[in-house]
Amino acid sequence: MSPAKIEGDTKRGFIVPIGGAEDKEGAAKILRRFIDVAGGAGSRIVIIPTASKLADTGRRYEKLFKNLGADEAKALPLASREDAAKREWLDYIDAANGIFVTGGNQLRLTTILGGTPVARAIRRANARGVAVGGTSAGAAILSEHMIAFGAEGHSPHAGAVGLVPGFGLTNRILIDQHFRQRDRLGRLLTALAYNPFAVGIGLDEDTAAFIDHERKLTVVGTGALTIVDASELAHSSIAEAKQGHPVCMTNVRLHVLIEGGTFDLESRRATPYGE
Repeated sequence: MSPAKIEGDTKRGFIVPIGGAEDKEGAAKILRRFIDVAGGAGSRIVIIPTASKLADTGRRYEKLFKNLGADEAKALPLASREDAAKREWLDYIDAANGIFVTGGNQLRLTTILGGTPVARAIRRANARGVAVGGTSAGAAILSEHMIAFGAEGHSPHAGAVGLVPGFGLTNRILIDQHFRQRDRLGRLLTALAYNPFAVGIGLDEDTAAFIDHERKLTVVGTGALTIVDASELAHSSIAEAKQGHPVCMTNVRLHVLIEGGTFDLESRRATPYGE
């Protein structure tokens, strides 16, 4: 899936992947910032709780966003592919300033929403300026290629990751979440061995990347964001490696950014916080 085309002078909305377990009871800095980029006090937030099997996930985020200052927050009960074609829910998406995808099982997101009118409406909304964010599984699905599953560990191994199509809001990044907490560097490296074009983004918990219309990423939150840039990859043994065996990758660049740090997805330049 590719990003929807921008019409006229419209600026694409923010894309906001969150590493999961974002602060909801303290300062809630990430969620407050999401409301800000979605329009502030007058924002209308649509919540997509499809990844979660918990019946109250949507209601909890409705209450949370309203308490944090959103004018309106509405969870859409999208539990089947038939639901994802209902005009009532598409109208909510069309009227939203912000769209937020909750955590859970990302394969529920792809099997229920992949290729549906709702998925297309989300892409169109982002192209006309609507902020789209997601946490945990909801973060993973925002890009064109989604990491569906994979092995833990520091080193890349053949077959250590499974990729499926995501929502396609951007084709420039691969997102992994709960990154440090679940030791996921190896699977992100493996994914980039398959496709060095993309920039790998590993998000710790309570950490987000706010990506603006100029494709500049800014880190918000209490953890770290790991950037893996394989654009100048000199060698990868992924084509020859046997299943489960380690993969050789040379000339891969890695950056670790904390709150306030930035990364330009066009120039591939990282800037430390405070600069």
